[in-house]
Amino acid sequence: MRADILVPGPPAEGEGLALSAPISFWGGVDPKSGRIVDVRHPQHGASIGGSVLFLPDTIGSSSASAVLLELVRGGKAPAAIVMHQPDAILLLGLIVAREMGWAGPIALRLDRDAHGRFAGRCVSVTADGMLALSSL
Repeated sequence: MRADILVPGPPAEGEGLALSAPISFWGGVDPKSGRIVDVRHPQHGASIGGSVLFLPDTIGSSSASAVLLELVRGGKAPAAIVMHQPDAILLLGLIVAREMGWAGPIALRLDRDAHGRFAGRCVSVTADGMLALSSL
């Protein structure tokens, strides 16, 4: 399945983590551990680090880009980010990471109706935006 590239990045592979609710990176994700710390979020406690993260939506915060930047710097970022709709503030964190010479994940746009088919499965993502189920 092909997705639209929002921010280019390297090929990736990881377990598909399809969030069932929007998330705020500011206060919702611990930038040091990569865990979802918002106790109200259905996936509270899950680690986004190394996953192919499917976001149905985000809850805006101007600090989301800083949290994502810290996740990249600390090696706790997702392997790839797949969004229903682009979030310019969040994606800015990936652009800044590249400007600083840090390898960040590819970011893609794919309709949220397709996210669930990747949940809990090993997902490979190519640099040209192809998503497929794979085996580690």
